[in-house]
Amino acid sequence: MTTKEAITTIPSKHAASALQMRPRKKASTSDPLISHRHHFGQTVFALCNYPSLVTNSILRLEQIKDTPLEDFPAEEQREHRVFEQLLDSYPGLLERLKTGSEEEIIHVGELIGKGAAGTRGDDTKMLKSAVLDWITLKGAAIQPPLHRNSKIDRGFNHELTGSLLCPVGLDWKDAETRESLRSGEMLVCGDQWPIFLYAHHVFDAEDPWCGLFRNHLLVCHVFTSPSSVNKEPKATRSGNACFHGMNSVAIVSIPCVVTQVRFALSSSLVFSRTDTTMDSETFYHSLLDLFEDPDESKEVDDLLTWWNHQVFPTSSATKQPISVNSALSKIRLKCMAAKQATNWNVTS
Repeated sequence: MTTKEAITTIPSKHAASALQMRPRKKASTSDPLISHRHHFGQTVFALCNYPSLVTNSILRLEQIKDTPLEDFPAEEQREHRVFEQLLDSYPGLLERLKTGSEEEIIHVGELIGKGAAGTRGDDTKMLKSAVLDWITLKGAAIQPPLHRNSKIDRGFNHELTGSLLCPVGLDWKDAETRESLRSGEMLVCGDQWPIFLYAHHVFDAEDPWCGLFRNHLLVCHVFTSPSSVNKEPKATRSGNACFHGMNSVAIVSIPCVVTQVRFALSSSLVFSRTDTTMDSETFYHSLLDLFEDPDESKEVDDLLTWWNHQVFPTSSATKQPISVNSALSKIRLKCMAAKQATNWNVTS
């Protein structure tokens, strides 16, 4: 069953952009969608107004019968791709939407949103404490100490978290810069990425992809167990990801992880679209813009290979090269030679 099949009942109008968080609201009805969608919020799209996503996309299914999706604005194309991934991850969802009333469609979106919000809350709670272990050097202690159950002293208020969150291009060691960031005189926009995104916290202006998103701090408990970051034997490093049936990292999962870790290091108390201090939505969307840029596909593919090697080292997704002089390499070489000889005979 394709997503372009006829929809019998659709809402009467578009809601606001679905790829923005909707106001916080509790849903009271229990439904399998709630638990099933926990992982969707981690691996496909973290910040989303799910009722709007569902209603907008159902309408668009009718529209793309006459107008190719490529002719829609970029934001709507992204929104529809997220919707199609949602359908792929939940068999039977399209049929449920097709046969439901407008109220049922909105209700389904609210249930999915409840599951995603639960995931975000669980991750935020876990990371608030765990991130302190990950940024503490082995055998050392954070000075002055950071509280596990409070974030008031994090962000630019603390030397360690401030140095990690300092935007690329700024010098945290400069006293005037530190004070401007701490006082709020210098506001950090969401598209000003922090230095902790880079391996060893080193940014190369001549090669800005070098080390980007390769800091081991990012391979966090959203995918792995906490001990994984401390170099637990690779055979068990996949941790929590295996519980969700994952055997490779989806590229859209990386912005989710990065956004959560960035928030955990900050002093912000609530993960909210109205938080101008962290500007999480702008930050998250700026990462997606990079990952979806066709001109960056090679770098993105290389990054995904690196992540798969960290999280799923035994998976085929790691694309490890064949060992030299192995039996498999000899077979491949012999096959290649035979094909070349055949091609030579055909052309001669």
